[in-house]
Amino acid sequence: MQAPVPSPLPIGETAFKARALLLGERLDLRGFKVDEVLGTNPLAVAVPGGGVAVLYRYGVVVLFGVHSAEEVAFLTALRPFVSHPYEEPEIDEIEIRIGDAAREGLAGGVVLLAEADVPRLQVLADVLSKSVLLSLYERKVASQFDRIEPFAAQLARDGRIPRRTKELLTMIGSMTLVEQRMVGRAEIADKPEVLWEHPSLEGLFAKVEDEFEIETRHAALERKLNLIAQTVRTVLQLESNKHTLHVEWYIVVLILIAIVLMLYELFIF
Repeated sequence: MQAPVPSPLPIGETAFKARALLLGERLDLRGFKVDEVLGTNPLAVAVPGGGVAVLYRYGVVVLFGVHSAEEVAFLTALRPFVSHPYEEPEIDEIEIRIGDAAREGLAGGVVLLAEADVPRLQVLADVLSKSVLLSLYERKVASQFDRIEPFAAQLARDGRIPRRTKELLTMIGSMTLVEQRMVGRAEIADKPEVLWEHPSLEGLFAKVEDEFEIETRHAALERKLNLIAQTVRTVLQLESNKHTLHVEWYIVVLILIAIVLMLYELFIF
């Protein structure tokens, strides 16, 4: 990948839209060729035909000021580098307007920027990419809650433990994978690296992150993941204890049989 090209104002429009798309599980950017690199960490590139794209290895691309035809062409070129693409990508978007630096932040659901420079776009892209990733995981966790309910209902109704150990283990694996991707790949709880080089953008980041409720949603997701894991592990532990009790009874019965046979031999023979 070539070195970043100095381009402080890659978008000349004063009003444009930002769109975050979660395309798949991973983006392998090593072989992806672009005409103009605008920034790194995260990678920001110029989109042919106009606009900027910020790319993330965890499968998200955030587009700024990219019109429909150019978006389709860019995503088509990006498709070979998407691992395990989703049939329907998660999408999140917001309006951006360039205006007075003193009003930089959010107003009426619109992001106001002093200028459309690369660092500001990277800050916004960080929040949008995490928001769209959280949307996917929120839906996944909600579906797992629906699967947990029958187990809890049966246990509360008749005290019987459901005999679906494989399904429970699959559920634990799925939720562990969600947590690993949130913490390991996306680092949702961390601030973007661009703030280390541009600390003046900390206020903008805080305002946009608060608008999308990233911290609140992440904390709620963590609580749900912990609750699902605790519930599943409890059921599995009860199932394990039940099997252990059965084995102990089998041993007791075998011992009694052995004693009866021994007494039979002593008194009959």
